[in-house]
Amino acid sequence: MRLPLALFFILLLGASLGIGVADLSSGDTDAGLLLAISRWPRTAAALLAGAGLALAGVVVQLTVQNRLVEPGLTGTPEAAMIGLLGITLLAPGAPIIVKMAAAAVAALAGTLGFLVLARHVPRRDPVLLPLVGLVYGGILGAAALWGAWVTDLMQYLGTWTSGEFSGVLRGRYELLWLVAALGVLLWLAADRITILGLGEAQARSLGLDYRQTLVLGLGIVSVTVAVVVVTVGALPFVGLVVPNIVSRMRGDNLRANLGTIALSGGAAVLAADVVGRLVRFPYEIPAGTVFAVAGAGVFLYLLHAPRREGPAHG
Repeated sequence: MRLPLALFFILLLGASLGIGVADLSSGDTDAGLLLAISRWPRTAAALLAGAGLALAGVVVQLTVQNRLVEPGLTGTPEAAMIGLLGITLLAPGAPIIVKMAAAAVAALAGTLGFLVLARHVPRRDPVLLPLVGLVYGGILGAAALWGAWVTDLMQYLGTWTSGEFSGVLRGRYELLWLVAALGVLLWLAADRITILGLGEAQARSLGLDYRQTLVLGLGIVSVTVAVVVVTVGALPFVGLVVPNIVSRMRGDNLRANLGTIALSGGAAVLAADVVGRLVRFPYEIPAGTVFAVAGAGVFLYLLHAPRREGPAHG
């Protein structure tokens, strides 16, 4: 899987750097300057956002022991938007890092609220928990919409829900590099989070500090989602589709799969961005819209396709 994915990744990089209204080979523009200011930051932002959301998705799935759940179905992005609305109203001139921190705290609170609900949801039907998350996220989203409406911040809310990269330039995406640091932290804690996926009773019997590991995992998810929402907006289905595809092909060894999950997530979002640029060239369709359509189809396929047996936990 890695060689085809690497080749696909290289082709995507070339396409993303080469596609745009300005022709790099015409000689009319400074190609190096355009690449440095616009094309490369946009490409890096798509890769980092996709990788972060894919990793966040696998953490959420292990935490709730359900393959059909992702951050977008736990109310995490909607809670982050509520945090952004709050900090925008209280301190509109606050630095971006402060806004990200407020969004992360709100996202963590929203995710913890979902976990409280999840404890009361019967686990016999795996589809029931995502439905509860969908309703929960809808309620939080409605609260964010109401807050934006009464405070005349609908334009801001539209930016946070769009999931598009056209406004990414050098100096406006660097916060996403936090995702790389969070990926390293997740790799260091991969074995503990894998044990977390066995359930609270089994994890405690193996000597794991369940509460501490749970907070660590959810903290990684919350900060990742907050960074992505603040920088480029919400991107649905990434954390759901990518981990499931990788799991079907490579099994459930989290530490062994982290690199593939991150690379696949980044490639998937970058591909959605490239397609969005080509469909109505020179106009653009947001990558979030493209991925929502494609991701829904892939998800329906995953629901009905037989699961291949892969390597067990290692």
